[in-house]
Amino acid sequence: MSIGTTGNDLFPVFLKMEQLNTLIVGGGNVGLEKLQALLRNSPKAPIRLVATSIDHKIKDLQKLHTNLELQERAFEERDLEGINVALLATENRQLNHEIRLLAKERNVMVNVADTPDLCDFYLGSVVKKGQLKIGISTNGQSPTFAKRFRQVLEEELPEETDELLHNLRAIRDRLKGDFQYKVKKLNEYTSQLVAEE
Repeated sequence: MSIGTTGNDLFPVFLKMEQLNTLIVGGGNVGLEKLQALLRNSPKAPIRLVATSIDHKIKDLQKLHTNLELQERAFEERDLEGINVALLATENRQLNHEIRLLAKERNVMVNVADTPDLCDFYLGSVVKKGQLKIGISTNGQSPTFAKRFRQVLEEELPEETDELLHNLRAIRDRLKGDFQYKVKKLNEYTSQLVAEE
């Protein structure tokens, strides 16, 4: 088996954000966008947002999410204490760079909005249909394409996708035998999902 070394080398992973502490620095439109993406995917994730000015839409979200802490002031180094993930969404590139250096000293994973070279990870577009979640990455090349592709998938995936997943789990749970046998049987059952007509 050959392992490719070209193209998108990012490793996709789904994090249990409710078990991690997240810091967002920036309270404008970009901060709002990052916050909404987090809350849409992990509504119980503990999040602290720090900004000199916080958009009223962010303040409205705090009313719905007790796990969201807002601090309307300038960033301070102590804001990184106990943080696992930092999303930097200020319009000040120098400030983002300085915070990133402080975060790296503490082994905090960092995403800097619209600055791929400063990111440890990217926030891709996400398609969600019940228990199915698909992450889309363009390796930071075109978030717009990822967004459009997400829209296509959301339209194409049937609303019954979650029911299908539930039924496949029930079948898997009823199957007797070892792991290889179960995989073989589930492959047989699901082959019709991709069969050409």
